[in-house]
Amino acid sequence: MSDTANTPRVSDVRRQETSLDEDDRLKPGFVRDVLARVDSGDTQAARDLVRPLHEADIADLFELTPENDRLKLAAALGDLLTGEVLAEMNDYVREDIVDALDNSVLASIAGQLDTDDAVALIEDMEVADQREVLEALDPEDRAAIEDALSYPEESAGRLMQRDLVAVPEHFTVGQVIDVLRDNADLTTDFWEIFVVDPAHRPIGTCQLSWILRTPRSIAMTDVMQREQTLIPTDMDQEEVALRFQKYALISAAVVDTSGRLVGMITVDDIIHIVQEEAGEDILKLSGAGEGDINEPVRESYSQRVRWLIANLGTALVASTVIAIFGGAIEQMVALAVLMPIVAGVGGNAGTQTLAVTVRALATNQLTESNTRRAILRELKIAILNGATIALIAGTGVALWFANPHLGAVIAAAMLTNILIAGLAGVIIPVTLDHYDQDPAVASSVFVTMITDSMGFLAFLGLAVASGLVGL
Repeated sequence: MSDTANTPRVSDVRRQETSLDEDDRLKPGFVRDVLARVDSGDTQAARDLVRPLHEADIADLFELTPENDRLKLAAALGDLLTGEVLAEMNDYVREDIVDALDNSVLASIAGQLDTDDAVALIEDMEVADQREVLEALDPEDRAAIEDALSYPEESAGRLMQRDLVAVPEHFTVGQVIDVLRDNADLTTDFWEIFVVDPAHRPIGTCQLSWILRTPRSIAMTDVMQREQTLIPTDMDQEEVALRFQKYALISAAVVDTSGRLVGMITVDDIIHIVQEEAGEDILKLSGAGEGDINEPVRESYSQRVRWLIANLGTALVASTVIAIFGGAIEQMVALAVLMPIVAGVGGNAGTQTLAVTVRALATNQLTESNTRRAILRELKIAILNGATIALIAGTGVALWFANPHLGAVIAAAMLTNILIAGLAGVIIPVTLDHYDQDPAVASSVFVTMITDSMGFLAFLGLAVASGLVGL
């Protein structure tokens, strides 16, 4: 078959260009046109519009389609709904499509995919459906997927691909080239070749560019790079992503407990992990759950409401502090006016420190060896911020209320609360991490409680202690 068969026609290219905006997002008009043709029953016209799109853009089309219309779109597109399209889909959208497809169709799609994508496709299916799909696969594919499913979720074993190129250490460059040319069953997507010993343990790697530029008679052991980053099958995917980022990896060998080569992970898989993990921590800080706009309403509700209930409980602590100083507030209304300022600024200061600390923990920048230094650093920043805000707030309050005494009290309270917020923002997540608890989940609740209650206590307590008001 000539190459021109796979070359996009000019009309296709123009059509694809008109379907995407300058940010490579599907235009609303294009989405409406496709869905209008599906609704009218003109499936061929809908397929003609969609055919030039990249698999990732077709996946976006499903995500932009209203939930009630997705199955109708899937039926209209037919074989355009490939495994690559499903692999690019949002998890919730893919689950809806997968639930509606026949298991024989799913088996056919899974057989086209790399092991990691096939696992993502069927891992959340019902046990009976999962078994039926696996039984319909080729024995080799079924064994690879069942092996992957035996590893913990979000581990390297789930993430890795089984299709790779490994050669014995006694091979020459010429022998490797002959194997690559003559073996039609080899995977077609790889960047490096793994060199293994007789026990199938990786002893080095060799980039394809090195092989192409090396004489055939040279031994692979003289060309390969012996230093390599090996990924255990049970390593968490977040740690895998950190390894790729730290060592600038394109791909890496995955080994089992005996050190045998069982798979590889490539950077295209890691990009998704980095994006997921980065967004996950931010959403956990806010208690918003997964934060996916395709997540069912009931799941989003259950994720968010429990943290709102927890915040309600911690807010009662701050309210109790206010109640203790109720008499003092009655004597000077200005105290009630200024209290939210002290608590609010302290809360923002704590959130800043918390965000920096959680990110540092997630990227392994903050470890036990530099925790003390990190706490001292945040303390210095808190002192500088506190002094600056205290000066501004104290001066402003003194002038506005014509009361230097009140200005001094709020200045001291600001400084105190920002110092406490800075320390809480780093100590709480570090402590949670030390006890193997996710610092992104619970830290914000505790920090908010501390900054609110301590802000009120510092401000009202100093007002009473300084004689500005009495209890």
